[in-house]
Amino acid sequence: TQDGCVTLILCPRYRARYTDYLKWLRYFLDFCEKYHVAGSESERIDLFLNKLQQKGQSEQKRQQASQAVSLYFVMLKGGASVTLPVSSAPCAQPMARQPDGPGSMPPDTPPVPPRHSFYNVAGYQETSDSPEWDEVMAKLAAEIKVRHYSRKTLQTYAKWSRQFQRFLKSKPPAELTTADVKDYLTWLAVKCQVAASTQNQAFNSLLFLFRHALQRDFGELRDVPRAKKSLYVPVVLSRAEIDAILAHLYHPYGLIVKLLFGCGLRLFECLQLRVRDFNFDAGILTVHGKGKKDRTLPLPESILDDLHRQMQRVKELHEKGLEQGYDGVFLDDAMEKKYPKAPKELLHQWFFPQKDLTPVAENGQLRRAHVHESLLQKALYLAVRKANIPKRVTAHTFRHSYATHLLQANYDIRTIQTKLGHSSLKTTMIYTHCVPVRTVKEARSPLDF
Repeated sequence: TQDGCVTLILCPRYRARYTDYLKWLRYFLDFCEKYHVAGSESERIDLFLNKLQQKGQSEQKRQQASQAVSLYFVMLKGGASVTLPVSSAPCAQPMARQPDGPGSMPPDTPPVPPRHSFYNVAGYQETSDSPEWDEVMAKLAAEIKVRHYSRKTLQTYAKWSRQFQRFLKSKPPAELTTADVKDYLTWLAVKCQVAASTQNQAFNSLLFLFRHALQRDFGELRDVPRAKKSLYVPVVLSRAEIDAILAHLYHPYGLIVKLLFGCGLRLFECLQLRVRDFNFDAGILTVHGKGKKDRTLPLPESILDDLHRQMQRVKELHEKGLEQGYDGVFLDDAMEKKYPKAPKELLHQWFFPQKDLTPVAENGQLRRAHVHESLLQKALYLAVRKANIPKRVTAHTFRHSYATHLLQANYDIRTIQTKLGHSSLKTTMIYTHCVPVRTVKEARSPLDF
């Protein structure tokens, strides 16, 4: 900084976002100064992004932060500059102007980045200065694909494996030892002060890397400092607060939030719902959750009319797309190969589709994707502000509220576990910290019941 100004390079394509980029650059520089972060550019960026993830920042915001800091490093190497006043960068997240009122229609949905493969957006495709490591990353991707793991799993494992590579300065994979893993995990816990969940994520990623990509025994990891695990109590909304938020959400975001709260869905579970998942005759919704695990939930009776209207919109949009000669929706590679006509069939259409079609660069096809999560997050951010709710509300807050409200209604904890799709009861037990004990019973022996 100099004379109250910050100097950066800005290409024309980034100029409209300079306030956001300036904000992220300030956060990055403060982060490096506070935690005495050293290392290469990529290492510092990775640590910064891990910190943002630990703070609950969305993937979209982390990507924007990464672009801003990368642009800053380009400036350091290039020399040309544009001077921007410090006061021009607001601390709060700038939001695009949205239509007022719950009855307004959303703006046109921007297309998602084109993709021709289910996995091609993952970071494993980046190349490095080590052909040996690039080969290992290709092997890692192949092992994940064979197991039909999600793209997010591939992205996560690839990210940690690449950071591990950079930490070791591209040490040949054949020379990796358990000691290298210990040093890396210790560095994360002590130097980077990551959360326990972040360290565990790194551990699981490297475990998969060693076992399946390197085909080597991982060995025992003793005496590795563990990141301190703190008790997390989720934010929960009252019914009045939820109604206040819904009053400021327009279609389709209001209906999305009603499903998030009414069925306890994760955001990706809701946005990836398809026509085939709704059984209106039985009042059942089939949800495809994490780890390829499906579960069924009752459809909320209070929004059945809204769901029927949305289904009609989907049918009309689908018919219009067929008339225009579009190539259907995105499906995973395996299903599309087995059923080539499936993308154009009604039952596979997204329940919350994008209005615009997405061009696929590889083959020139026009496909339809579902509503992007960032649009829901922006609409929700505005609605919470308009409702004057002094809580940090995200899409996942409605899932927390769903579980807590069921617990308050004296639902059995095992039933709640099933409805949420949790593998472990321990995960569900976190909601017991949100509900105060309302009755104190006299201690009695079961023989006296």
